Parts: sequence; structure tokens; C-alpha cells
Amino acid sequence: MIAKSNRADLLMVGIAFAGFTLLGVPGTLLNIAWTPYMRTEFGLSLDAVGTLLVASTVGYFFASSTSGRIITRLGIGRMLLVSALVSAVGLLGWALTPGWLPLIGFSLLSGVGAGLIDGGMNIYFAATYGPRLMNWLHACFGVGATLGPVLMNLIVNNNQSWRWGYAVVATLYGVMAVTFFLVRHRWQTAQPSAQAETVHRPRQRGRDILLLPAVWLGVVMFFIYAGLEVTGGQWSYTLFTEARGVTPEVAGGWVSLYWGSFTIGRFLFGAFANRLRMALVIRLCMIGAIIGAVLIWWSPVVAVGFFGLALLGFVQAPIFPLLVGNTQERLGPTLAPHAIGLQIAAASVGIAALPGLVGVLAQNIGVNIIAPFMVVVTIFMLVLYEISQRSAQAVRQPEPVPAAK
Repeated sequence: MIAKSNRADLLMVGIAFAGFTLLGVPGTLLNIAWTPYMRTEFGLSLDAVGTLLVASTVGYFFASSTSGRIITRLGIGRMLLVSALVSAVGLLGWALTPGWLPLIGFSLLSGVGAGLIDGGMNIYFAATYGPRLMNWLHACFGVGATLGPVLMNLIVNNNQSWRWGYAVVATLYGVMAVTFFLVRHRWQTAQPSAQAETVHRPRQRGRDILLLPAVWLGVVMFFIYAGLEVTGGQWSYTLFTEARGVTPEVAGGWVSLYWGSFTIGRFLFGAFANRLRMALVIRLCMIGAIIGAVLIWWSPVVAVGFFGLALLGFVQAPIFPLLVGNTQERLGPTLAPHAIGLQIAAASVGIAALPGLVGVLAQNIGVNIIAPFMVVVTIFMLVLYEISQRSAQAVRQPEPVPAAK
């Protein structure tokens, strides 16, 4: 009986890891497909990619924020099935779209599917497994993000349309939908934990946190971090090909390495999560991000810029999960659950807003603005973190202290 249960757990973890890997692929397909292929086909400017990112983010934000209520009605298994089907239809729309305006609608739809999968998987893992598997789940997203540019590079370098990349991933989502259908009842064994209930149903001081500067500093940090993460992957290919004369094949390979180093960092963090001092590691990783961005900007030879890109990906990897844990440390158990919800929402907005802003700057100033922009953002992120660490001391003082036993 125990062996059977262990096999069932292994099966569900494997399916979840596969689902999260697939979740990471579509966003990085765009890194290669946009410049010059999609942009040329539709006759668009560089900054038009921001429209796609905003549409996807709106769908993602809406779906992830309502995933708890959808699970209550449908159950996790059925919701994941619906999410895979919605994603498959949205990505198939990318492959078949007759024009730019329909593509915006399909971007919104694929964002909805991604938000539902992300929300459902996180709820399931929070209720069923510990922090190590949760970190490795998110590392699988990095695996998918690494594979996306490899897939699109392989397609376009063999003189095939960028549309085939989205067709392949839409097919994989169809396979995932079939898998979710076959195991739909097994997900029902996961029940929301008391902690998850606290996070998703704030009852105390939910409004009070909006008045605390420490909370908003955390919100801005998540906005900045998430935007930086996607900016490095989205715009480095354009920087190296259009401003520095790197061939598309080589630049695409280094974009893949950016996400690959990011993924390796996530797995290493998962392995050593319990042995690290969160505040120190966050600080060192943010300093490393500044160094990586400076190397990309300086780049006396192109290899230095490539190294900076790989370094930036590696040191960013543990920042997001560590910031989530650090929120508990900074704000205490009463305020942290509410603050984390705001931070995750801010991250989803930053993913669209900062790369979109870079597109506007690149269009109006020049592609070379990408690297100094990343330097400024990394410095700003570190400054915000140091301020938040100090402001949190005032927040923690009034937290109730449990009685000694």
C-alpha cells in the first residue's frame, strides 16, 4: 500500500514537473520569433511586442487571481484540464493567426491558460509537498524557458516559419490535456492546507498592509525583479544581433544559455535551500546581477557580453523564491501572507511592463539602450532591498510574540 502511494506521488510529481516545464516554453519562443521574423511579417516596430506582453499578462493576472475560486467549483484536476485546453487553443491561434489583431486576442487566451496552470500547480504543491519540491517545480519552468529558444532557433535556422514553433508547443499542450484528463481524479486528494487558506483568504489586517511602506517596497521589488528577468531573455537577442553584429544562430544559443544558467541556479538552490542565509544570498545575488549587467553593457569583446548574460541568468535564479521567504522574515507571520499575494501580482505586471518599456526606449533611442537600462534596474533593485530590510524592523516590532511553552 505504501509502495503504491509512493508510485502515485511520483507519477503526480512527474506530471506536474512536465506541466511546469511546458509552461516555461511559450514565453521564450517569442525571444527568437519576434526579431526579425514576426515583426517583419506583420510590419511592426520594435516596441509593438509590448502589446503582446500586456495582453498575455492581463489574461494571466485574471486567471491566476481567480484560480482558487475556479478550483472550488471544478476541482484541481478539471481546472488543469481546462487550462491545458485553453493554452493549446491559444498557442494554435499564434501558429495560424491571419494578422496582428487576432494575435493579440490569442496572446490574451494563452495568458489565461498559463495563469490557470500556474495557480493550480502552486496550490497543489503548497498543500501536498514541501519547499524543496516547490523550488524544483519552479526550476522546471526554467527548463522550459531554456528549451523555447532552442526549439525556435532550430525551426527558423532550417528555413521554416516561426509559426511551426507555436504549432509544436500547441500540440504538446494537447498531449498534456489528455494526460490531465487521465489523472483528473488523482489531484482531488490534495486539500488546501491551513497555511494556504491563510494566504488565499486574508481575514485580518488585509487592509492595514496597504498603509505600510515596507510592504510596497516589496511589491516594487517583485515588479522590478520579474521585469528584469524577462528583459534579459527577451531583449538580449535583439541587442546582440542588431547592435553588435552577432549571427542569429550564436545569439539564439546564448539566449538559451541565459535561461539554462537560470535553471541550473534554481536546481542548486533547491538542493541547498535549508543551508542558506536568505538575506546574505539575496544581497550577493543582486550584486552579481549588477556585475552581469555591467559586463553586458561594457562588452569590449562579445564574449564578455555573453559571459555577463550567463552570469545574470545564474544569479537571478534564487532571488524570487528567496524574496518570498524573506517576506516572512521581514514582515512577520501576520502581514506576510497578504504581502506575498500583492508581490506575486506585481511580478506578473512587471513581466509585461519593463520589457515593454525597453521596447519603447529601443525604438526611440536605439537598441544599445538595453544594456544600460538593465544596469540601472539591477542597482535600483539592490537599493530597494536594502531599504526594505531596514524599514521592516519597524514593522516587526508590533507583531504578537507567541507565549513561551
